[in-house]
Amino acid sequence: QVQVEESGGDSVQAGGSLRLSCAASGYISRSICMGWFRQAPGKERERVAVIDSDGSIIYADSVKGRFTISKANGKTTVALQMNSLKPEDTAMYYCAAATSWFPQKLPCDFRYWGQGTQVTVSS
Repeated sequence: QVQVEESGGDSVQAGGSLRLSCAASGYISRSICMGWFRQAPGKERERVAVIDSDGSIIYADSVKGRFTISKANGKTTVALQMNSLKPEDTAMYYCAAATSWFPQKLPCDFRYWGQGTQVTVSS
């Protein structure tokens, strides 16, 4: 019903930058919240950044000041600008969406997920 697709992952050296993008499509309701998550081998999935239907944003403490989430095209497209990348940022990054007729507010209940895009930061 709802498709989520992310892209932009790559292999970079520490200190480098990457920009991930994500688009939600399909049967999207009036309000949508979108976010980025990541999971490294042997680690649990963690929330990286989320932007809700009103534009409110939350970041993981580990990425504050380095990552920026932004929206475009009626809030169905989001990007994650990642600067000053560290080896510990290495993970599979997933985009997720929560959509409903009612406003979707932080922290959001995500139901739709992308397949992931790999980010590898070498030391």
